[in-house]
Amino acid sequence: MNSKALLAELIGTFTLIYVGVAAIAANDLTGGALGLTGIALAHGLAIAVMVTATAAISGGHLNPAVSFGMALVGRITPAAMVQYWAAQCLGAIAAAGCARLTYAASTLAAINMGTPAPGANVGTAQVLVAEIITTFFLVFVVFGSAVDRRAPKMGGLFIGLTVALDIMAIGPISGAAMNPARHLGPALLGGGLSHTWLYWLGPLVGSGLAAVVYAKVLEER
Repeated sequence: MNSKALLAELIGTFTLIYVGVAAIAANDLTGGALGLTGIALAHGLAIAVMVTATAAISGGHLNPAVSFGMALVGRITPAAMVQYWAAQCLGAIAAAGCARLTYAASTLAAINMGTPAPGANVGTAQVLVAEIITTFFLVFVVFGSAVDRRAPKMGGLFIGLTVALDIMAIGPISGAAMNPARHLGPALLGGGLSHTWLYWLGPLVGSGLAAVVYAKVLEER
């Protein structure tokens, strides 16, 4: 595996998690000035710029679920997927660590490190369904806007917009991770690991479904 690709994945994933946690912290400090829309746009913009910046180097996955979908339909090898996962998760953990250096412990405690979590009175099945559906949207757009050879060369923008719209749709339900690394980094550094399985299973299932539908049914090869 190209070490440049792994470094690109680490930096891109770091950006998403750092900006995501920081935006939630900033929202808390400003009394809700950003709101759900602002937090969604922060995540979406982070993905848009970093997918664009890393696409030529690593493919701009920045998400273990995306790498899983790519491996499932043969776009990368299983060994490459594992290496991507390692880089993405390391980037997420480093980002959460840097968020702790940026914001006061009391602020991060108030937001539970910005860790995606089930909303109030939301059941496990609701979280799982929400994560499967929205990750399906995300990976479907990845294939349709960046992987398909017929796609317009604006994949990063549309992928980022998908992240933003997904967060607006299900943020109050599951925290809208759509990305196991987005949960893992903050969870390890204070957010708690009690729901980790949900934030791996939902995105991996959603990604796998989208990858198979697009690559096996819709794509011309």
